[in-house]
Amino acid sequence: MRTAFLFDLDGTLVDSVYQHVLAWKEALDAEGIELSVWRIHRKIGMSGGLFTSQLLRETGIEVCVERVERLRQAHATAYRKQSDHIRPLPGARELLNWLSQADIPWAIATSGRMETAVVNLASLGVDQNLIPVVTRDQVKYAKPDPDLFLAAAERLSIPIETAVVVGDSIWDMLAAIRCRALGVGLLSGGYGPDELRQSGAFRVYEDPADLLSRIDEVGGRR
Repeated sequence: MRTAFLFDLDGTLVDSVYQHVLAWKEALDAEGIELSVWRIHRKIGMSGGLFTSQLLRETGIEVCVERVERLRQAHATAYRKQSDHIRPLPGARELLNWLSQADIPWAIATSGRMETAVVNLASLGVDQNLIPVVTRDQVKYAKPDPDLFLAAAERLSIPIETAVVVGDSIWDMLAAIRCRALGVGLLSGGYGPDELRQSGAFRVYEDPADLLSRIDEVGGRR
């Protein structure tokens, strides 16, 4: 049975983590909520619901439903303003093209909503009519729950146990473990190798280019 690849998006295929951090910072500042940039970075990749839960825990501020929605919309608006600065990570397009040419199935599963994901997909040149893309809008729970990756595997019609989940955050690795997929970590989102391994990464690579150069280590063969 052939391996399939399920990719996170931000920090995995696209160099966009810090744009998300700054967009969240702008949204939080507009609400008068003070949170250090490094603390925001540690939460990129988890679901918006968990983000706000941790926000409440760290700041002691009550986050009502209306405020959560304002934060989400302000973040999306701030992120889209940076769309001209979003670029694929080194080797990302080459990796995806190699998988397609090798007839190895792949899909994208991101905790972002489609309103921000479209910016990243455009930078990669991914056609959603050809490649399955699962966003936060389409599942009940996002990472570290496994719903996104399970939905992506279903879209590819492959058993989740045969999938390699590629991500840049501990939330990706935790989700991979929970759905019995093989987790592969990339350093391109800012998490360290020890953090990724302790969260369940089987292998850790620098970025998509590094992964492509050693794709056979994780079952990528023509």
